Amino acid sequence: METRAISLLKNHGLRKTPFRLRVLEIFFQHRDIAMGNAQIEKTLGEFDRITLYRTLKTMEEAGIIHQAIDGSNEMKYALCSDNCTVHNHADDHAHFLCDSCGVTTCIDHIMTSPMRLPGGYSLDKVNIALTGTCPSCN
Repeated sequence: METRAISLLKNHGLRKTPFRLRVLEIFFQHRDIAMGNAQIEKTLGEFDRITLYRTLKTMEEAGIIHQAIDGSNEMKYALCSDNCTVHNHADDHAHFLCDSCGVTTCIDHIMTSPMRLPGGYSLDKVNIALTGTCPSCN
């Protein structure tokens, strides 16, 4: 996994640091779910919170992770798809929050009709937050 993390950082123009590699390893281990700061912090163990905040912000700006807006009040992050870049996040997909276990999952390929906005509006991003029960809790 570390080789994959090194490659990802290199492809996005970021320096390889031990902390960034640790954070990416956590995201690779939880590839299909979004994680909040508390979950990431718990997995990291001992660390500096400011360093984590800066690392997450840097990775988001580089197109490695994205914010997973799931309708909760918690900031969560998930790995981006392979085609995200600094200038283009291709993460317009739904985020499903399970009411039972609290896990947020990225759901790709949900068909939605094109958004039609009134004249003068310009759409930059769409956030689709779904709630219900995940397969593990059903």
